[in-house]
Amino acid sequence: MGIPEPVHAHPPAQKRRILRLFRPYRGSLLLVVGLIVGSALVSVVNPFLIREIMDVALPQGRTGLLTLLALSMIVVSMVNSSFNVWQTNLSTKVGQFVMHDLRTAVYDHLERMSLAFFTRTRTGEVQSRIANDIGGMQATVTTTATSLVSDLTIVIATVTAMVLLDWRLATVSLFMLPGFVWVSRHVGDERRVISRARQRQFAELSSTVQESLSVSGIMLGHTMGRSRSLTGAFAAQSRRLADLEVRASTAGLWHQSTIWIVMASMPAVIYWVAGMTGGPGHMAVSLGTLVASTTLQQSLFRPAQRLLSVGLEIQSSFELFARIFEYLDLPVDIAEPERPVEPVNPRGEVRMRKVGFTYAGAGRPTLRGIDVTVPAGHSLAIVGETGSGKTTLSYLVPRLYDVTCGSVTIDGIDVRDLSFATLASAVGVVSQETYLFHASVADNLRFAQPAATDEDLIAAAKIAQIHDYLVSLPDGYATVVGERGYRFSGGEKQRLAIARAILRDPPILVLDEATSALDTQTEQAVQEAIDSASAGRTTITVAHRLSTVRDADEIIVLERGEIVERGTHDELLAFAGRYASLVKRDPASVV
Repeated sequence: MGIPEPVHAHPPAQKRRILRLFRPYRGSLLLVVGLIVGSALVSVVNPFLIREIMDVALPQGRTGLLTLLALSMIVVSMVNSSFNVWQTNLSTKVGQFVMHDLRTAVYDHLERMSLAFFTRTRTGEVQSRIANDIGGMQATVTTTATSLVSDLTIVIATVTAMVLLDWRLATVSLFMLPGFVWVSRHVGDERRVISRARQRQFAELSSTVQESLSVSGIMLGHTMGRSRSLTGAFAAQSRRLADLEVRASTAGLWHQSTIWIVMASMPAVIYWVAGMTGGPGHMAVSLGTLVASTTLQQSLFRPAQRLLSVGLEIQSSFELFARIFEYLDLPVDIAEPERPVEPVNPRGEVRMRKVGFTYAGAGRPTLRGIDVTVPAGHSLAIVGETGSGKTTLSYLVPRLYDVTCGSVTIDGIDVRDLSFATLASAVGVVSQETYLFHASVADNLRFAQPAATDEDLIAAAKIAQIHDYLVSLPDGYATVVGERGYRFSGGEKQRLAIARAILRDPPILVLDEATSALDTQTEQAVQEAIDSASAGRTTITVAHRLSTVRDADEIIVLERGEIVERGTHDELLAFAGRYASLVKRDPASVV
């Protein structure tokens, strides 16, 4: 998968890291805590009012006091409700802001990851981390955390009030709390294990959907007759996920049900204790105290029950936080320089000095001892057998990979010393596999230059020799290209990619086997577009078909990551070496 298995312990450092997410909103959180405390204090007032009504106002017939106490109970309820509404509104906003910050941080970090990370990580896995894992934390971040604080505050305030009313009844009500704590911790451990497995299964399911329900996946499934087997595989994964969901929902239910039975039985126990501790004809506590204690007891058990479930949710959410922090902790192997060098009047000269490159975990280098200079405005072609390192070498110029040793410079400046924006404006890339968004042609072109005018789009399209075709479409430049550009042919997509690349007017153009998958007629049309786009630019072409490179100023032949030949087309043919052998293998390619 390309991602190390996370460590699933939850040390204090990780908890502090979670708390730091809320630091920008500490002012609002202090207000939320104040509202929670205020609500908790107000909520325990009514039982004392009830005691006064039952022990004083009603027995003594004091209607004025009764009216005052009744109105006070109404006011307390109104104040408590206002506090709750205000607190819920504020805590929800803070939670959503934290979710936004977390999503943005993960996306920003992934955007800074190198191409190597995405070549070894399934797209569905990345999507699952952002959608499922962060989405799964939403309830915890927006409501669960504040519910935990609120319920805990209510429990403390209620216990205090119960002790003030009568310590003996309070002791009876609280005797089962140790068991409550044990159940919460035991079930929490079980839930964490299940949550870990559930999120992994979510990632697997997301990857399957992303791969099999894309345009390419559907075509492959239908043409290979594998649609039913793909459905069966998805159903099996979905069933495993359903089983895990059931386990997550039912974990510890029998333990919790025991607690709930005890809680429901406690009022009866309170009445029995009150009756048994009194003497003949009188009780040890007043009727008002007994009713008030029972009321507080119910107020205690409801938040106590919520604390049990909330505690389990928070335990489960630790696994989600661990998975997100795991992504945020991935090292960025291609980092932007802190003090980038800004070139003056870039010309486009590219130099590679003793360049070497090794993929992570590879047994041998992909490139070794590469020395080559491409003067500004000149063209370099890279040819060789499959796996010789052609594409890897070309990707070092736009810094999609970083050299393992040596250096790549543009106009004498190491590409590692250039800002990403400067590098993107200096190097345009057209790859073999053209990626187009499900948007209009104009939107796809403007991805390279958002401020481009319609005239700029037309000029770039004319250079790429796609303008005439676009204006012949019913919607012109407003035509939606479809998922990954499937409404356009391979040659049309390549010419759109060329137009998009040159819209930024880069002095350097990297073409990675841009015509290898095209038929001869389409290749000729695309090659004409490439020739037009390359005029006046430094061009580095990775070639599969040698017909695209015969006019290059210099051709280098790679074998096992090393340059074994270099020269012009005619020079290499006369040398009768590896290049000549490639030409003889496909003589039509040089016509």
